[in-house]
Amino acid sequence: MNPAPLSLEHLIRPNGIPSEHIPVLFMLHGYGSNEEDLFSFAQELPKEFFIISLRAPYHLEPFGYAWYAINFDAGSGKWSDDAQAINSREKIMTFMAEACEAYGLDQKNVTLLGFSQGTILSYAVALSYPEKVKNVIALSGYINEGILTDDHGEKDHSNLDIYCSHGQVDQVIPLEWAQRAPEVLKSLGISHKYEEFPVGHGVAPQNFYSFRDWLTTKIQ
Repeated sequence: MNPAPLSLEHLIRPNGIPSEHIPVLFMLHGYGSNEEDLFSFAQELPKEFFIISLRAPYHLEPFGYAWYAINFDAGSGKWSDDAQAINSREKIMTFMAEACEAYGLDQKNVTLLGFSQGTILSYAVALSYPEKVKNVIALSGYINEGILTDDHGEKDHSNLDIYCSHGQVDQVIPLEWAQRAPEVLKSLGISHKYEEFPVGHGVAPQNFYSFRDWLTTKIQ
């Protein structure tokens, strides 16, 4: 099956187990990467899922992509373009609906798997629109409350379940930023699991096996 011509470039791994209601897992890569990065996990993830790995909309030279701009200028400190991030949040929402329609997927059984900037966007989508997402795997990222919808705190998050993990020596996103996530999730009544691993900004094998096992328990 070739990818359908939708609003975002993407790769697909069709589900290997037939089902009347096919669960879908969307992958959101990190800053400067592309849709092939997380897709390397696809063959090792449960066959029940139809997997779609997205390419972020903003091009970075020479060959990477981003969900939003980050300014690394040492003089001004590092800052994120929240307006672009919100725009990407909405692009992801649009794409999710398109993809479920195009591939015949279950819109009520959506999982997001993000890494770094892709995790920040996964949190933004899920916490802003909890009725559209069932599970989130949030790797090496944090919750940016500045890119959530204004009314997110009034929504029902009781059906959402989140796995979050972070490297204890992450040199890109400080560990303490990630450590704030469980408190935010608890305040919203979201079931979650938080883990740390003795690595930097990456996914250790034991981290992969842990979130894969967690995901396997979510199959219905």
